[in-house]
Amino acid sequence: MKIFLSLVLMAGLVVLGSCYKKSESTDPIQASPAVQEQQAGKQVTVRLLTDATGIDDKSFNAAAWRGILEFYGDTWDSTPKRGTLYDVVTAQTQDMYVPNLRQAVDEQYGLIVATGFTFADSVTEVATDNPGQNFLIVDVDWINLPNVLNIVFAEQEGSYLVGTVAALKAKADGIADPKFGFIGGVASPTITKFEVGFILGALSILPNAQFVEYYANDWGRPDLAKTQAKNWYDSGVYAIYSAAGGTGNGTIAQAKEYRLQGKNVWAIGVDSDQYEEGLYNDTDSAVLTSMIKRVETSLLYGLNAVKNDAFKGEIITLDLKADGVGYAQTNTKALTGDIVNQVEAVKQQIISGEIKVVPSLEEAKVLPNFPQDIKSK
Repeated sequence: MKIFLSLVLMAGLVVLGSCYKKSESTDPIQASPAVQEQQAGKQVTVRLLTDATGIDDKSFNAAAWRGILEFYGDTWDSTPKRGTLYDVVTAQTQDMYVPNLRQAVDEQYGLIVATGFTFADSVTEVATDNPGQNFLIVDVDWINLPNVLNIVFAEQEGSYLVGTVAALKAKADGIADPKFGFIGGVASPTITKFEVGFILGALSILPNAQFVEYYANDWGRPDLAKTQAKNWYDSGVYAIYSAAGGTGNGTIAQAKEYRLQGKNVWAIGVDSDQYEEGLYNDTDSAVLTSMIKRVETSLLYGLNAVKNDAFKGEIITLDLKADGVGYAQTNTKALTGDIVNQVEAVKQQIISGEIKVVPSLEEAKVLPNFPQDIKSK
């Protein structure tokens, strides 16, 4: 059952009662400080598990970590509860996913969080073996287990908005039939939603726009994105949208170099507001806008559910109406009031259902003007 969540619902969870408490470990030498806090009934505990890019990816994992910090009232630079109430473990390779999950189970965290669809098989395996342990996985909606909370996002809707921003900016700059690029991390239906939404948004403003795509097949290779971005910018690509985790930082780096040289090119950030990553002097950023995917909201929802003894296996979809996705307006030097007003109007049309943004390539390819050479899946 899919539930379209409002932030009002989530706020209501915060008000309710008791802390989550698991059964005590039969092996006291495995009782970590987090377990001791939890067994004392003080606070819910959580361990975040990430891929090799870690929480310093300035994008997806960073947003998840911010959600944990917000729940505990901490900030990025002040984390006194880390190692006591919450922690993070980064897997350098995928063969560490299952061992890391099992270690977190052994240490009896109140909630174990895995970020990204690449964890799906590992979470399914470990959750099946440990029905009393609560798991949250982001970007997966197919694990049908009573102890796994699946949270997904309508990335196509937020991506439609940044595609609209890019096209309106190109139009304002007087660029005839501009070309746009998309760089993906690992191909999947989730990343396809980013690409499809971006293309549809741009086409809604500029029906003759052209598009190129590239998949790095890696979340942590900014060098690959930087090389591709350079080639595309040199060939006349106006703006590049990357949905590639840490890999996308290479796009921003190349856009910074070229804007510093006076070239009119743009990068579009993802997941977090990457405006500051694009700064190439005190006041100018190469990041035109970012598609905001509020991964932190999913962490807050899961943690509050555990805290209030309301955790259950279900599928939650955070869409534009639920404020799960959006776009950044931070680059006020580039985004004029006219552009923002037009995008805000489009946003309301999506929320009302007047504009329906399809999430799949199959659905998109039957629409007028959609490029048939897009191959992502």
